[in-house]
Amino acid sequence: MASISLRNVVKQYGSGAKSVQVIHGVSAEIVDGEFIVIVGPSGCGKSTLLRMVAGLEEISGGEIAIGARVVNELEPADRDIAMVFQNYALYPHMSVFDNMAYGLKIKKVPKAEILRRVDKAAGILELSALLARKPRELSGGQRQRVAMGRAIVREPQVFLFDEPLSNLDAKLRVQTRLEIQKLHRELGTTSLFVTHDQVEAMTLAQRMIVMNAGRMEQVGTPDEVYARPATTFVAGFMGAPPMNLVSGKAEDGRFLLPGLAIALPADAGPGHVDSVLMGIRPEHLRLADDGWPITVDLVEVLGDERLLYARLGEQAMVVRTDDAIVRPQPGDMLKVRPLPGKLHWFDPGTGKRLG
Repeated sequence: MASISLRNVVKQYGSGAKSVQVIHGVSAEIVDGEFIVIVGPSGCGKSTLLRMVAGLEEISGGEIAIGARVVNELEPADRDIAMVFQNYALYPHMSVFDNMAYGLKIKKVPKAEILRRVDKAAGILELSALLARKPRELSGGQRQRVAMGRAIVREPQVFLFDEPLSNLDAKLRVQTRLEIQKLHRELGTTSLFVTHDQVEAMTLAQRMIVMNAGRMEQVGTPDEVYARPATTFVAGFMGAPPMNLVSGKAEDGRFLLPGLAIALPADAGPGHVDSVLMGIRPEHLRLADDGWPITVDLVEVLGDERLLYARLGEQAMVVRTDDAIVRPQPGDMLKVRPLPGKLHWFDPGTGKRLG
């Protein structure tokens, strides 16, 4: 196992006036044995960053170190990493055993050692009864476990996962997430996991890197990122439904909307006299006899909870409630109150958190 250091990593395609920079100076320190999730929307650069760590993409600037070695110039085979792709990439004519063992055979690992490693990985992934089968005889979840087993038997310093659950249905994704968590607990190998799915990120990560347009927006534990988003992008991306962001005037230490005035915290007011963004998550709003007046536009019923799509003045707002209340109808006027300490404040110009 080994740590991973990303030091001002840059990726640029082309040169001169036609060059396009897609990764903008990413720096992060990943400690030995840590499970890091790189999360962000499609096209944000997360897979490109992972492929640079793997050596499948050349870096244009900065340094990548695995353990004590700077690996910028090393071939993928020399970096002591193993990668699991979105596509299982199994050899269809080979058995499960041979698919898992193939890389070791190429390296001329002794047969007894190959057998030991494959048996151990098959036991961890509950594949022991399937070793003689061909990939066409397996389900999608079983094929993905074989792909993970092929990575495990290499006993690398680092595991790299590039959206490995994207091809699975919802039930299999949940099951495979649990298997990946169990795998990390048992092996403790440093892991980088790329996904665009915030649920995967929140459930798997010890820490996460939130990417946007080739830049790191925030690094932190799932709880830190969810509870104190560093930017409006993070606030809007992490959470389903996303955080409500309401624009209003900042004046005399207060946040002002028509018919509504809220005291601003001291560190959110000075220097932002024109406007400020207020953030509040849908689950942190409660129906009340007095509070902010909202007009219901749509009610979405989700089993034991309901999402009220409404307007606060002219601005959209979503409220999450349980099924104990009488279902509001479109056009109904309601009042809501935020839970204490759950308001967030952002600079509308930079998108950065205030305070």
